[in-house]
Amino acid sequence: MKTSHLPGKLCCSWFLLGQLALIASLASVAESHYHEFIIQAKSVRRLCRTQNIITVNGQFPGPTVEARNGDFLIIKVVNAAQYNISIHWHGLRMVRNPWADGPSYVTQCPIQPGGSYIYRFAITDQEGTLWWHAHTGFLRATVYGAFIIYPRLGSLYPFSMPKQEFPLLLGEWFDRDPVLLQRQAQFTGAPPSTSVAFTINGQPGDLYRCSSKETVRVPVEAGETILLRIINSALNQELFFSIANHRMTVVGTDAAYTKPFTTTVLMIGPGQTINVLVTADQPPGQYYMAARAYESARNAPFDNTTTTAILEYKSTSRSNKNRPRPILPSLPAFNDIATATAFTTGIRGLTRVRVFKNVDVNLYSTVGLGLINCTNPNSPRCQGPNGTRFTASMNNVSFILPSTTSLMQAYYERVPGVFTADFPPVPPLQFDYTGDVPRGLWTPSRGTKLYKVKYGSRVQIVLQDTNILTTEEHPMHVHGFHFFVVGSGFGNFNPKTDPLNFNLVDPPVRNTIGTPPGGWVAIRFVADNPGIWFVHCHIDSHMNWGLAMALLVENGVGLSQSVLPPPPDLPPCYYEQSCEADPDCPWTSNKQISSHSHLCNRIAHNQQHAPTVIL
Repeated sequence: MKTSHLPGKLCCSWFLLGQLALIASLASVAESHYHEFIIQAKSVRRLCRTQNIITVNGQFPGPTVEARNGDFLIIKVVNAAQYNISIHWHGLRMVRNPWADGPSYVTQCPIQPGGSYIYRFAITDQEGTLWWHAHTGFLRATVYGAFIIYPRLGSLYPFSMPKQEFPLLLGEWFDRDPVLLQRQAQFTGAPPSTSVAFTINGQPGDLYRCSSKETVRVPVEAGETILLRIINSALNQELFFSIANHRMTVVGTDAAYTKPFTTTVLMIGPGQTINVLVTADQPPGQYYMAARAYESARNAPFDNTTTTAILEYKSTSRSNKNRPRPILPSLPAFNDIATATAFTTGIRGLTRVRVFKNVDVNLYSTVGLGLINCTNPNSPRCQGPNGTRFTASMNNVSFILPSTTSLMQAYYERVPGVFTADFPPVPPLQFDYTGDVPRGLWTPSRGTKLYKVKYGSRVQIVLQDTNILTTEEHPMHVHGFHFFVVGSGFGNFNPKTDPLNFNLVDPPVRNTIGTPPGGWVAIRFVADNPGIWFVHCHIDSHMNWGLAMALLVENGVGLSQSVLPPPPDLPPCYYEQSCEADPDCPWTSNKQISSHSHLCNRIAHNQQHAPTVIL
């Protein structure tokens, strides 16, 4: 086993012994990789304008992490920026090790400015494309990168070896600091402003001003086949993606192989990854790879621009001034639900499996938006429809993150009063979820409610979209697990008839899946990973409004089925206030209150005469 030197000395602890045992079990074939992520501000220029963004190691997107199935990662994150932050390794299972999962106030408190934390984890039976990103507020807008897992040494892809591989990270670009954008939305109760551009590997592309010189190019030889690892790292937007005149063969999603599936267009939600093979079988030239919004919510504002990169045949001379402009692909209309649905439901798992038929834990959860009525509708803090504030919920509970400790620390250390384990397994109120919902049902309760699951339980979760405000596709992410997508449909889920059509033979394996707009999706997995695992919509504005819950998977029998002890350098916790609790101070730690206390006043002043947002 190859190791990298890690400076410093860890105190002796059960955590260290557990990690050493984990490394030893992998020693015959695994490598250990050491990385250092410096969270820092950097000045970048986009769309003719220079602005500061938060980055990792000054890179945007951040560095690509590469490893093999079975390897061990040691990643030290040093926060040299001005904001609290944590890093989530999206899709990594983190077996018995929620301390490395990363969501702030779920499995750890955020890393304070000037602080650091070492994430230590093993890759367990996963291959393909994942990614990492900030999991503290809207910092994810610029703090993200690819995480590529290759097969073990001596193993091959289950498809012909591509000549080249390229990660393509789709993102959103905002014309202001995403943290200020979030704070303003928290203060006003209205949706955050939409992005002003989409990006591919951090660059908007030819169709935006001041962007052509930096447009991303993917060079290919005529006749060769390449592998594109496509990641939707956008903050709030599902996207369509296509390549002019070229077909794509899907061979993997969310670090799981699929049956080859040929298509001309992808629909990819925030948090999802898709691997596609592309053969350069067209006349040599330049062809745009393009992405633009898929917006399933009715009357919702969205960024209606198109980002591009160029698939460039190497025989094409860039110096030829008379060469034609690259060909632009035909993308679906922004609200083409049929195309999005056909793509998602067309994906199948690579091999035949036997998904369990008998279910131990059956959760049926509504997901959707809502409104909070204001006592003073004319308040600058009530700029949702008709003087309200936006909210979101699962099973009529709008999730509130703790502010003094993380859920995992509270559970492990038996700290009372931080959460309750009474998340409802079915909607507390039954109604026609996708029909006309009475206005009296639009306001959820609020709480920090978890659902407790015994180790080894066979779990089914049905996620039901609602027509409160609008039906919408919600890309739902489950931390700590990958799951089988066994069924989906439109309308209200029927527990008697719909399971008869479940795919229990070759369902796709995902970690993030969208609810069909006005419909439902069913997933199954075995709860074989103890700890607290966040379940949330990966549209970050929805998650921040409360579209989330958490699973508490209890320890099983013995150490091999129990959570590892917390590491010695787990970040300390500080009390954080938000505009929800105190309109005079938005979302800052107590160390920063005095230096930022003017912010809400400034937002309030700017918003006195802002128009009401109507969806």
